[in-house]
Amino acid sequence: MWHNFFSRNTMLRLGLALVSVIVILLMLPRADHQSFSFEQNQPWKYPLLTADFDTPILRDSASARKMRDSIDRVFVPFVKRLPNVEHENIERFGHLITNHTSTAQKNLLIMLMKQVYTDGVLDSRLYEKLHRLHEHDLRLVESSDEQTAKSVVTINATHMLSPARAFGYIDSIYNYEYEGDHGEMPAEVSKALNISLVPNIVIDTTTDYKYRSQEYLNVTGAMGVIKKGQRIVDRGEIINPQIFTNLNTYLDMMATRQADNRSHTYFIIGQALYIILIYGMLYGFLSLYRPRFFSNMRQMTFLISFITVFVIFALIMFEYFAYGLYLVPFAAVPVIILVFFDSRTAIFTLVTTVMIAALVATYQFSFIFMELVVGLIATFSIRQLSRRSQLLRTAVLSFIAYCLSYTIASLLSSGDLSQFSWRLLGTFAINSVILSFAYILILVIEKLFGFTSTVTLVELSDINSPLLRQLAEEAPGTFQHSMQVSTLAAEAARAIDANTTLVRTGALYHDIGKMKSPIFFTENQHGVNPHAGLDPETSAHKIISHVTDGLAIASKEKLPTRVKDFIAEHHGKGLAKYFYTTACNENPDVVIDKAKFQYPGPNPQSKETAILLMADAIEAASRSLKEYTPEAINNLVDRIIDGQIADGLMKEAPISFRDVETVKQTFKKRLSTIYHSRVAYPEMNKGTATATAQEKPTPTHTETTPTHTETKPDTSATPWASDDA
Repeated sequence: MWHNFFSRNTMLRLGLALVSVIVILLMLPRADHQSFSFEQNQPWKYPLLTADFDTPILRDSASARKMRDSIDRVFVPFVKRLPNVEHENIERFGHLITNHTSTAQKNLLIMLMKQVYTDGVLDSRLYEKLHRLHEHDLRLVESSDEQTAKSVVTINATHMLSPARAFGYIDSIYNYEYEGDHGEMPAEVSKALNISLVPNIVIDTTTDYKYRSQEYLNVTGAMGVIKKGQRIVDRGEIINPQIFTNLNTYLDMMATRQADNRSHTYFIIGQALYIILIYGMLYGFLSLYRPRFFSNMRQMTFLISFITVFVIFALIMFEYFAYGLYLVPFAAVPVIILVFFDSRTAIFTLVTTVMIAALVATYQFSFIFMELVVGLIATFSIRQLSRRSQLLRTAVLSFIAYCLSYTIASLLSSGDLSQFSWRLLGTFAINSVILSFAYILILVIEKLFGFTSTVTLVELSDINSPLLRQLAEEAPGTFQHSMQVSTLAAEAARAIDANTTLVRTGALYHDIGKMKSPIFFTENQHGVNPHAGLDPETSAHKIISHVTDGLAIASKEKLPTRVKDFIAEHHGKGLAKYFYTTACNENPDVVIDKAKFQYPGPNPQSKETAILLMADAIEAASRSLKEYTPEAINNLVDRIIDGQIADGLMKEAPISFRDVETVKQTFKKRLSTIYHSRVAYPEMNKGTATATAQEKPTPTHTETTPTHTETKPDTSATPWASDDA
């Protein structure tokens, strides 16, 4: 027992679920209360919200910005003087102009430089900003000699200049003094002056930020407090800027409190247990009622991965889009699962996905109700997806179901339609449009996981496909046999609720291996029997090899695995009995090795391949009947199928005795219809007047009487020739 519980596949299945739970938990919003989606200047669409704790009332962003702008307009900037700048640049200037001016000119220029630096040279941007203000004041922090105390001094900046204006000031005085003698300032002097005028009074960044931040406290500080239990916003109230700020403040504080609170850990544990419970119900359903799916790791990997990806997509849409959760086409879940599994698995997968996604839904009851209604309608509208146009019909029905269920949910929640949102109807329309493109996702899944959809099977069952046309040309008898088997098997599949499309398609391709040597099969022979000169073992090998040849052709043509199963399993591990019996009779004293006359198998592993095993043998054997009475047909069907069961060919197929009996009755009814008795045409007596008149030639026209030929089955056909008896 414990060995089975801890088997490799079991651990892998549990690991899949565990990884999915962890990934979903990491993607879930970190909040243990209801999540809200709201916009400024729009009505609050949720019930009354009250504070769970004292919350400060802050100014809304527009008011805060206005107050900050007001503070910036009257704030006196803090600056600092750079004494080294003055000394270094005056010294450099004197050195640069030594050879280009007289001593008097040099002294004048240096004096002017000192005057400008003493008054102060400001940064150009600070100068422009200062002169836009009414008061041309700056503040300077001065320290005492002991460096123990500091004081703030306000200085007048009226006479302070920017480097450009200081240059113009010095240049104008120089030109005025020496206009008559030398004209304009020499170029070398002008250049030296330009590079030597550097601001020596700049913004004191640290001090300015400190005092400015203190002024901003009046803006960022709380204007009051919303007490615990006090109203923040009520349903239908317009979210003005102040309420918008209060809501954001409250939600931010809620997130901070949760990050520091142990209850947040308990909340995550609760989420994990919730998801594990949902997965537990899914696993229970699959293990009890769908063991074939549950034991297939590829199918389980797809199923859990699909649910995980879909939930993550829903969480992302919820986070980044208004009404984002309703943009997610949950109806696509059962549609896609139905294509690759069955309707019950599709519905259970829908419930699992919706229940997990409901963790972030604002109104969880309404969300679950609407998504389940729409998902079930989508499932019921597509029994088997065989045409892309079916998705369009499903999309329309889904939109109608959304509108109806949303109206009902609105009436249940508020008692009227006052909260009915036409915008949400537009979201439902987009959802339905996205659903109509599920066909693309089906094709992607087919390629990634090697599955085969009903749409692909329908395309393959087209008898004008290249491979089936080749079969019809190279082995016409086999092609007709495959067509008959396909019809017979499809009828039986429909009767026991098996996959009709899969059976029909698999039957069309089950004998494609006969194309390699068609002459060895009686349905393709025309009087020549190549087995006549061969020993039974060689003949058996020729007949049996059509299975391996068929698989080789199927691999070359890239046929789906589910179709290959029909080629491999349509004889199971049965014997080529005709040749085995012949070999035994020809060598009575020798023990004949059965393995040389046995098909490679495996035996049918599914209900559908079991149906083909029966239909293939019945159709081939029916052509050797000497008479097609109901008794003969009934005996033939019972003998062939009972023999297959006795040989153990269907012991591995999930098919019940009741299903086998239903298949038998279907075959009997179908064969009786095909080979029904025909009315014998009477011959006209020569002695009648009409016969005498017909013997006379008519000069005006020639009348041709058609000859009715009764076609009887070829009683010379032998069981080995069709390889199925």
